[in-house]
Amino acid sequence: MEITFRPIGVIHSPFTDKQDTPIQPTRSRAVGHVLVDAEYGEGLKDIEGFSHLILLYVFHQSDGFSLSVRPFLDDQTRGLFATRYPFRPNAIGLSVVRLLSRQANQLEIEGVDVLDGTPLLDIKPYVPDFDQPGEV
Repeated sequence: MEITFRPIGVIHSPFTDKQDTPIQPTRSRAVGHVLVDAEYGEGLKDIEGFSHLILLYVFHQSDGFSLSVRPFLDDQTRGLFATRYPFRPNAIGLSVVRLLSRQANQLEIEGVDVLDGTPLLDIKPYVPDFDQPGEV
């Protein structure tokens, strides 16, 4: 089975080099912008009611993968799916970011941890009742 996705926009960030990109949104205070394609702009209605958003995107500069990796903050090799390592069989990334503002089809966000020009696949509101497990 083949699955095809088409980006709905692009994420702009101050990061142009993989080495300078924060490893997670919680380790970033960087501000960026999400530019949603005009044809999807209507879908942003009421998004201002949320403080945080879940962005799904493509690791567009990821090349290949390994099933055993050494994560950035670890000194041991781990199974890929037990990590958030960006080189994956399906190069899909996820970030929870703070929504600062919306102007038409552009969102200003904080906590950017992706490279400038990252293709955006989807946006979902972060809802603590749904997204934050009671016990972890």
